[in-house]
Amino acid sequence: MNKSRVTILIVDDVEINRTILAEIFKDDYNILEADNGLQAIEMINGSFGISAVLLDLIMPGINGLEVLKEMNKSGKTDSIPVFLITAAESQKALMDGYQLGAVDVIMKPFMPNFIKCRINNVIELYAHRNKLEHIVAKQVERLNSLNQSMVETLATVIEFRDCESGEHVKRIGRLTKILMTQVSEMYPEHHLPETEIDKIVTSSILHDVGKISIPDRILNKPGRLTEEEFEIMKQHTVKGCEILQNIPDIIDEGVYKYSYDICRHHHERWDGRGYPDGLSGDDISIWAQVVSVADVYDALTAERVYKKAFSHEKAVQMIHDGECGTFSPKLLKAFDEVLDDIIVKE
Repeated sequence: MNKSRVTILIVDDVEINRTILAEIFKDDYNILEADNGLQAIEMINGSFGISAVLLDLIMPGINGLEVLKEMNKSGKTDSIPVFLITAAESQKALMDGYQLGAVDVIMKPFMPNFIKCRINNVIELYAHRNKLEHIVAKQVERLNSLNQSMVETLATVIEFRDCESGEHVKRIGRLTKILMTQVSEMYPEHHLPETEIDKIVTSSILHDVGKISIPDRILNKPGRLTEEEFEIMKQHTVKGCEILQNIPDIIDEGVYKYSYDICRHHHERWDGRGYPDGLSGDDISIWAQVVSVADVYDALTAERVYKKAFSHEKAVQMIHDGECGTFSPKLLKAFDEVLDDIIVKE
């Protein structure tokens, strides 16, 4: 077999039909043959690098439509063109075939030059499309990686300015992932696919981006803030949104949406006594609520310039007792469910 050439699989229970088709394409393609549906499925799922399938509709056992169903189910029809072979034109069978992903029909008896041109054109089209999809996928992967790096770098700069080691943003991301996943599993109304949860995790590390605008004398003050200083500190939520508004083009649209909301609302409280907008209850997005709990837990269990670290048990007690603001009862229940995960992974 010439490995540099494209491979075609011919599936037909009648040997003479396979022989005729193999003869038509042997000069341009590697040829594989299957005389039944089961063998065809095994070869399609194997490592033969098949670029097109010529599939007889009517075969004993597993027929052509059933082979096509299997290919459709596994997504193979997205990248491998399937040509249906038939002698009798059954409108329903052909319609079923097209709906399952077949691209064309080859009628018996075969017209060699005609079907060769048709199949050559489709194989070339699919090859170009598959190559383009691969290039696009690699570019998206590269952009996502670059986007993640920029977000992490920006967040780490802020944490260093806040006299943190940069580990705070990593811990917030980890806690957000654990808790958001649990909330999504426990409450159908808050269910999100993993891809969206990952965007929320990325966004969570920008929750304090506005601190870059807070004066050092306030940001790193070792003692309690005065009322005036606290009012300035509270502005980091709004200032963060202003910063994000200036860089939307370098952040994924979904990440930007979550980042903006989390940045502005991670200090809102369930009872409406938070800031900057005084939101209450479910007017606060679930992702902002989750990041709020993660942020409070990490603030309690980490040493800061103004305090020693509390133990895990003490921090959990303080959160439940409302010493750090109020939270949704449902969110606290989800929090309790992941306490073992939090403490094991610390």
